[in-house]
Amino acid sequence: MAHHASGDGFYRHRPPLTQGSEAKGLVEGLSELEKLILAHIYKYGPDTPWLMARRLMGSSGWAPKYDEDAIEEACRRLESMGLLARIQGPLKRSVTSSVKPWLKVKARESGAKPPGIYYDLTRKGRRVASGIYKELRDSGTTK
Repeated sequence: MAHHASGDGFYRHRPPLTQGSEAKGLVEGLSELEKLILAHIYKYGPDTPWLMARRLMGSSGWAPKYDEDAIEEACRRLESMGLLARIQGPLKRSVTSSVKPWLKVKARESGAKPPGIYYDLTRKGRRVASGIYKELRDSGTTK
């Protein structure tokens, strides 16, 4: 079996205990805002800093609840740590070809998110975010 030089291939071959302790070490170095961002993307999927400033962890309304610049900076830091990946452009939900054409049109109209820079979890980020989300859920912090 070939060993890949990429980070994900390396982690796949580590024992689970090491993965857990590495994730725990990463969590301890995160700010509260960074933890909320990871938990938000884990629960709701890829999002932009502009939208997260308004709806982080289920908040709603037009006025930002968090500072957009602080969220953007936190996203960049999480990206540099290998926990988030940047996605440029629109995100679309795909509809299978077996669905009737009018459903495809409806999905195209309502299912696409506007273009922009979105952040999504990497494999490592998903592991870390899972623990953070469960911690927040168990403490009653999530909606």
